Amino acid sequence: MAMDLFFSVQSLLLLSLIFLYSYYFCLHHKKKGSDQGFKTYPILGALPEFLRNRHRFLDWTTEILIRCPTNTAVFHRPGKIHGIITSNPLNVEHVLKTNFENYPKGERFIWLLKDFLGQGIFNSDGDLWKIQRKTASYEFNTKSLRNFIMDNVRLEISTRLIPVLNKALETNQVLDLQEVLEQFAFDNICKLAFNVDPGCLGGDGTSGSGFMRAFEEAATLSSGRFMYAFPFLWKIRKIFNMGSEKNLKKSIEIVHEFADNIIKTRLESKDQSKDEDLLSRFITSYDNSPQFLRDIIISFILAGRDTTSSALTWFFWLLSLNPNVEKNIITELETIRTRNRKNIGDGYTFDELRDMHYLHAALSESLRLYPPVPVDTKACLNNDMLPDGTFIGTGWFFTYHAYAMGRMEAIWGKDCNEYLPERWLDETGNCKQESPFRFPIFHGGPRMCLGKDMAYIQMKSIVAAMLERFVVEVQGSDKCPQHLLSLTLRMKGGLPIRVRVR
Repeated sequence: MAMDLFFSVQSLLLLSLIFLYSYYFCLHHKKKGSDQGFKTYPILGALPEFLRNRHRFLDWTTEILIRCPTNTAVFHRPGKIHGIITSNPLNVEHVLKTNFENYPKGERFIWLLKDFLGQGIFNSDGDLWKIQRKTASYEFNTKSLRNFIMDNVRLEISTRLIPVLNKALETNQVLDLQEVLEQFAFDNICKLAFNVDPGCLGGDGTSGSGFMRAFEEAATLSSGRFMYAFPFLWKIRKIFNMGSEKNLKKSIEIVHEFADNIIKTRLESKDQSKDEDLLSRFITSYDNSPQFLRDIIISFILAGRDTTSSALTWFFWLLSLNPNVEKNIITELETIRTRNRKNIGDGYTFDELRDMHYLHAALSESLRLYPPVPVDTKACLNNDMLPDGTFIGTGWFFTYHAYAMGRMEAIWGKDCNEYLPERWLDETGNCKQESPFRFPIFHGGPRMCLGKDMAYIQMKSIVAAMLERFVVEVQGSDKCPQHLLSLTLRMKGGLPIRVRVR
């Protein structure tokens, strides 16, 4: 307690001195970058502006990038944090594809997340990444894994999601749709990752719920390390096991113990051939250590749990503001059911889901405005010149801003802030493919997301099942929800809804 208080007082005094210093320069000196880019101050760089806007980081940095001629800005603050933030597709393609080898994840990114993600596929470079990518790439392209995913999604919808919504209908209960979707996604990805059902949605979830809560807290606190004004502060907290770092350590221990027990049991099992989950596939592919297997699986759980639930939460909020879009989705579903002689409640096949072009467009348009991973960062190994003429130095970070890219007139036109699924459709009504460097929601280049098709399968299946049966009424939809920036873009306070029969 005394140690916590000491560092709290020290931090307060330090921040007070910084603000007094910044205030002095605001009064007596012209700030650099007042017309474009980040406002910078001697010694402090953009730190004062960062502290002032940290709570609205995405919107603040978007506003800055819109003002910049090439939609690229240089950012630096104390602690050797120096880099580039961009929403320019040419720069994104250069880093993610053309000069890929010069832009790994980097030591800083890996170090900040290593306690949680270890050396998993989303937190590794070089040979470690290549080995995981090669195995995962092969497995995600197998028909058996696709069928395994489809079967699990159908089962989870019919036995968990729909009963939960029916119960809410009967009792006129207000549900937090974000929480429901996160529980659905968590159960589903755990089955895919190691064929274990945590039972978080609609089940007793005794051990699974604790695992899920710990996982969520670990993700949130790990991402919080990026937002420290001075990086040494979280390191001190970690050394003395206090504050947020103490909570992070506890959460990671719960997550690791849960995963380790499953991996140990699986490794001790003699027959691996009948299991189709990712853990079994990685066990049979290479002679991997239990810790390495844990890191791989935790990375896939993070990707599968947070991204689709985030995407669908924002999608249903946007849908509540655009009843014409909902009407068009319902019409498309009716057409597909009639064509294939299906009744409401019948599961859709892979080909039928693929025929849902308007729904695909509506989901993509939601992802454009509210990407689950709003910013992503790489490290520059050697001095480089970006296509827009911006210099980036050795050791600098490179951040591409997917959230800002969805709001750029140069990319999407003057109606870029409007929700218009039609922008994704060609003259025949089919959904168009967009360049991953204009629409980097699933990344691009060699690190292109392997779970893209799986994500659309899951999202389409959930939306179709819900909208066929229920009218989803978002409570207070006229107010724009606030962002909750974790490793993914969550909605602060959740999304309260009521459902009624369609």
